[in-house]
Amino acid sequence: MNSMTSPSFGDPMAPLRREWTRHTPGQRLSRFAVWLVCVAAIVWAVRSIDIIPEFLADAPEQMADLLIRMWPPNVAHYYPEVHNALIETLHIATLGTLFCFILAVPLALMAARNICPIKPLNVVAQFSLVASRSVNSLVWALLFVAIFGPGAAAGVFAIAFRSVGFVGKLLSEALEETNHGPREALRAAGASWGAEMLKGVWPQVQPAFWGIALFRWDINVRESAVLGLVGAGGIGLVLDDAINFFQWDRVSTVLLAILAVVLVAEIIVTRLRSRLL
Repeated sequence: MNSMTSPSFGDPMAPLRREWTRHTPGQRLSRFAVWLVCVAAIVWAVRSIDIIPEFLADAPEQMADLLIRMWPPNVAHYYPEVHNALIETLHIATLGTLFCFILAVPLALMAARNICPIKPLNVVAQFSLVASRSVNSLVWALLFVAIFGPGAAAGVFAIAFRSVGFVGKLLSEALEETNHGPREALRAAGASWGAEMLKGVWPQVQPAFWGIALFRWDINVRESAVLGLVGAGGIGLVLDDAINFFQWDRVSTVLLAILAVVLVAEIIVTRLRSRLL
């Protein structure tokens, strides 16, 4: 009888009656601590930025008044000033993307550990890519406006230096994911390092390269539209002038033009991706 009442010969339904919990007590405590920290951070942020309740209460009325002033758009101001500024914006985005790849490809090769086994070069390249990504495009634009003066040149270099970190990071990851077999076969056949890259690595990273290039150009078109707010040329300069002179019907024309360019760029990138990839 004692053997029948032992745990091994107990009630067969006992496992089904056990209480199931999703998290252990330690996990629940950790989740509560994370939520507590998030709530504390939000409360601290709200209390420190000095939000004026009167402005928040008046915001819907001010927004409605602004929209009334912006409608209808004054399309008579589109050509030639807005049109030329849009063309300049596209040029800034395109040249900035081109210069970005000129800088990003060598850094990506140095950052990829399977391509460049020298650790100090890996560290230098990765630091450069992180430094590029950590600075906003408007900050880069302010820096280059101080160097080159106001104009499109500052915008081109701002777009290029901002994009280096993004492009170099993705390219280095694509290089590290390549199959090492083709390079070993080419090296065994006596091929040079350049031939290894051209025949063994480039065919594997080519889809990623074109995908990154198109995606980054699309982003740069959007970013270059606001660089003129700090004097770096493009449509943002026209928008800033219209806002400063309270020409709200002209502001709406500029905003609609920017929206149209972004939509066209999105369509072009989608079509090119479907054809190239």
